[in-house]
Amino acid sequence: MALTDLLPANPDPDNLYEAFSQWTAERGIELYPAQEEALIEVVSGANVIVSTPTGSGKSLVAVAAHFAAMARGVRTFYTAPIKALVSEKFFALVDIFGADHVGMMTGDSNVNPDAEIICCTAEILANIALRFGDRAPVGQVVSDEFHFYSEPDRGWAWQVPLLELPQAQFVLMSATLGDVSLFEKDLTRRTGRPTAVITSAQRPVPLTYRYALTPLHETMSELLSGGQAPVYVVHFSQAAAVERAQALMSINVATRAEKEAIADLIGDFRFAAGFGKTLSRLVRHGIAVHHAGMLPKYRRLVEQLAQAGLLKVICGTDTLGVGINVPIRTVVFSALTKYDGVRQRHLKAREFHQIAGRAGRAGYDTDGYVVVQAPDHVVENAKALEKAGDDPKKKRKIVRKKAPEGFVNWTESTFERLVSSPPEPLTSSFQVSHSMLLNVISRPGSAFDHMRHLLEDNHEDRPAQRRHIRRAIAIYRALLAAGVVEQLDEPDEEGRIVRLTVDLQFDFALNQPLSPLALAAIELLDPESVSYPLDVVSIIESIVDDPRPVLSQQQFKARGEAVAAMKAEGIEYDERMALLDEITYPKPLEELLNAAYSTYRRGHPWVEDYQLSPKSVVRDMYERAMNFVEYINFYSLARSEGLVLRYLADCYDALRHTVPDEAKTEPLQDLIAWLGELVRQVDSSLLDEWEALRHPEEHLGETRPRRPEGRVAPITQNVRAFRVMVRNELFRRVELAARRAYEELGALDGASGWDAVEWEAALEEYFEEHNDLGIGPDARGPKLLMIEQELQVWRVRQIFDDPAGHHDWGISAEVDLAASDEAGAAVLRITAVDQL
Repeated sequence: MALTDLLPANPDPDNLYEAFSQWTAERGIELYPAQEEALIEVVSGANVIVSTPTGSGKSLVAVAAHFAAMARGVRTFYTAPIKALVSEKFFALVDIFGADHVGMMTGDSNVNPDAEIICCTAEILANIALRFGDRAPVGQVVSDEFHFYSEPDRGWAWQVPLLELPQAQFVLMSATLGDVSLFEKDLTRRTGRPTAVITSAQRPVPLTYRYALTPLHETMSELLSGGQAPVYVVHFSQAAAVERAQALMSINVATRAEKEAIADLIGDFRFAAGFGKTLSRLVRHGIAVHHAGMLPKYRRLVEQLAQAGLLKVICGTDTLGVGINVPIRTVVFSALTKYDGVRQRHLKAREFHQIAGRAGRAGYDTDGYVVVQAPDHVVENAKALEKAGDDPKKKRKIVRKKAPEGFVNWTESTFERLVSSPPEPLTSSFQVSHSMLLNVISRPGSAFDHMRHLLEDNHEDRPAQRRHIRRAIAIYRALLAAGVVEQLDEPDEEGRIVRLTVDLQFDFALNQPLSPLALAAIELLDPESVSYPLDVVSIIESIVDDPRPVLSQQQFKARGEAVAAMKAEGIEYDERMALLDEITYPKPLEELLNAAYSTYRRGHPWVEDYQLSPKSVVRDMYERAMNFVEYINFYSLARSEGLVLRYLADCYDALRHTVPDEAKTEPLQDLIAWLGELVRQVDSSLLDEWEALRHPEEHLGETRPRRPEGRVAPITQNVRAFRVMVRNELFRRVELAARRAYEELGALDGASGWDAVEWEAALEEYFEEHNDLGIGPDARGPKLLMIEQELQVWRVRQIFDDPAGHHDWGISAEVDLAASDEAGAAVLRITAVDQL
């Protein structure tokens, strides 16, 4: 029976409690005491703060809250800190309540936005609260991972609904809230409802803690032989996680039968070159890696293998603390320090408990284990002492190793303090921005009264409130001077004494807030220009979030090439260092974009909240005629594949939905098709997720497939995109030929008989006739590419753009369609480099 079938006609607390208890009993779910207590408070209409350990069933409390809200006919919002968790919860609630009753808003996409239950990011709800205040259609708020309230950049979004939605019932949940007395009193004052605090130090699966003075590989052997797997080894950098996983290959963690089961589950899953091959070797051994920089399909594969009980060891980062779906029995901390972007520091108690709490699986384990490794130098000293035994002479001779210079040390006392300390109290991170004022001003009533309430009745101390007030006044004056708002002599029909002179879309400031600027900049371009498609790409790239690892590697490579060039020119060291400061990653159209931003900002001051960021990743990949794997290898980005793919997917989505149809010329449509197919062939899950979110009723049951995803649609089916890929493969060879890079050409085509010697022999004939070889926009245009399409093979010729304009030299090749579908990329064989 579906949960919606049990909605009582009379939604009094007793009926709601009985109906929900019936639903859990039918599923064989026995409520923990803390869940029962929370359920009683939720159905009675009280605010509830659930501060219970990981694995204690907070998700079920959230379901009960949604059920009670639906029965009472009020709209309920579930919020989470990251879009992936919002999406996961959306599908879970669709399974329980049905697709008609559940919607989602993330800024990227809206699905069934008028549904009774809405899953959204915290920022979405905060903006709704700012826009409508107590008139917002929000009767209940279930705020998951509420400890994000303290996040410096985003915490405002967790605070604003508490301030602006007095009509709502609040359910705040986290395993690491610390002292919540402030919220208990504040919620009751604002909403007029009683507020219940549900705390429980009792975990359904108790944890055992220990401090290990053995080397990590010995610790792991003990855990595996002691039946304490699966083990998650926590690292605070992606590189360390991968290195550790490879080092642990020396331990035989899985039996032959388990390895055969792993191979069977993997099936025909496609592992790409580079990190994919590394992961393939690891998982077949029973060891895996899990971190945010991996491709989504790799993370999903690891999670599915772990859920099937086939992985014994997972080396990952502290993303474990953000609710990833990996069942584990033991958590091993490789360190108790992390780099927070500013300095290396000890973990906070909240961070430690958030990660440690993932150990022990309710329903599977009777015990969970948390192990903290001592620093390497401490481990070595302990081994030396053990070897010396009770001999005092040997002990005196031991030369104790010291921590490396600059090392932030941790000790057993650090470990004991973290285990015994409760999470730190949450601290307010309120902020004032242009978008906050614009949303409040758009609300009916007096904007001054609304802002005074926000600025003087938040959770900040008085000095901080005064700073926020001064900033709000400065922002308001800028909006007034720009003509974006106007003051009225008398209140209008909705009680406004200040109103906007512009219309704000519902999801204002949520999804690419600089999109209007991008549209204005595209109008400055010439659609007839050969560079138009790539210039549009550059405009779109400037409004998408920066992929920092890519930009860092681009700058590193650019500076390396510049140093080599300057050395060759004989430039002195000091001058080289001064010149290097001016070299950064590529920023196409920077001057045009910055001028457009300055002009646009005069009439739209709120864009100051967002930074325009010219950069070139999609364009760089296209101009270099590289596929995904080649680009990753070129910039040494193996640990950031997932981030690069997410960026490419975001650009693809922005190109499709931001650029007007009338601005999409045929060459631009070719480029967009190429980018979409490139993303799809690398990992279709991102695009599949978008489609599933737009049509959830068609994808029920597909959110947790039994086998990892294998092949995607054949690449040759998308003829438009495949033609661009073929063109890029050929043009890459033209670029290498122009540089006479014969070794690189040989590396590309040596297997088909065209090694460096063959390429040099063919091209030297060309260069005897011509001084150079064109690689500009005209050189890669469709006029210089000839394609004969047949069923199994395409015969192609890329004509050279010679300075004389004869166009009689070129590269001939055959494109193997079957091999291309197998590889997920254009596979071609050079047949000739000659003059016709």
